[in-house]
Amino acid sequence: MVLTELNLINFRNYKSLNIKFSDNINIIYGNNAQGKTNILEGIYFLGVTKSHRSFIDEELILKGEKQSKILGKIKKNKFNSSFEITINNGKKKYKIDNNEIKKTSDYISNINIIIFYPEDLEIIKGSPGIRRKFLNLELSQLYNNYYRVLNDYNKLLKIRNEYLKKLQKNLIIDQNYFEIITEYLIEKAIFIYRARNKFINKINEYSNDIFKEIMNLSNFKINYKTNFEFKEFNEIEIRELLKSKYETEKNNEIRLGNTLYGPHRDDFEFTLDNNDLKSFGSQGQQRIAVLAIKLAEIEIFKNYSKTTPILLLDDVFSELDDQKKNNLLKYINSDIQTIITTTDLENIDKKIIDVSKIFKIENGNIVEIKEEV
Repeated sequence: MVLTELNLINFRNYKSLNIKFSDNINIIYGNNAQGKTNILEGIYFLGVTKSHRSFIDEELILKGEKQSKILGKIKKNKFNSSFEITINNGKKKYKIDNNEIKKTSDYISNINIIIFYPEDLEIIKGSPGIRRKFLNLELSQLYNNYYRVLNDYNKLLKIRNEYLKKLQKNLIIDQNYFEIITEYLIEKAIFIYRARNKFINKINEYSNDIFKEIMNLSNFKINYKTNFEFKEFNEIEIRELLKSKYETEKNNEIRLGNTLYGPHRDDFEFTLDNNDLKSFGSQGQQRIAVLAIKLAEIEIFKNYSKTTPILLLDDVFSELDDQKKNNLLKYINSDIQTIITTTDLENIDKKIIDVSKIFKIENGNIVEIKEEV
């Protein structure tokens, strides 16, 4: 999969930007606060329909403008397609090949993007909600029905919590409907649990070797932390455990007015030699751990969707020593389109520069200064 062309209109600091990318390695360099990361954000938004930096879409619109557009041309398995997202009045409109797409679930997963940026450390250091968001975004790209099921789950969860709050206040509710909502919630939860477990197992297949290659340390692992001690993660086990827990803990849930069990309570632990990286890992180890996860995703996408994703690396080289840079370079090659940002070309190995298409950015203006070899 390759992004051949990107257009940003009234996006962040860009009134209008057009950039044509190489199929292989692209480097965008310039000083800080010039708009390098905004370009990567636009690419990511085009694929995932969300920003990796902002929760509020209106923040992406150029100050003084009413709407923003992100347009891109994608080449996938020798076929070319155009994609477009318009942000206006708190809403998003999608188009593929000029055909309007009504549902986000029908748009997402068409473009596969993996991004690494400095704030990704929060995946390890931050709250469980940040880790769930990360996993949800990756799974939504991988499985085209994951986003829809997750959306259904969140709607059902909201309804169930509203009923629990009514019961908390001793209000009369339709008990049959409450039980039906709970049953539907369990079915959606089964899908989410199984998808997350499968994805984490796949990440673990690849990430330890990658971490070892870059960091010269081994025994890196992600542990899936749920409300339950699942043994098999099969449908029967999950259904029975959830159903039993909702029955035995109903009074507790009514007292708190909240659903206490389910995938919305999940967390994920990152360990090195069985030590929690969040508590005991250095910032360098945490950074390489996240990078190893992102690089492992490349293999997962290649195996599952039979196409390579687009890799975005935001200032990834500046905080790595020469040895780690060289180890990382083994994973950056012509097999996958890579777009790299940096403040200084000296941060990047000459072997990469020699085969890259290079752009310089200054005050929101971008100039191609070198074609790929």
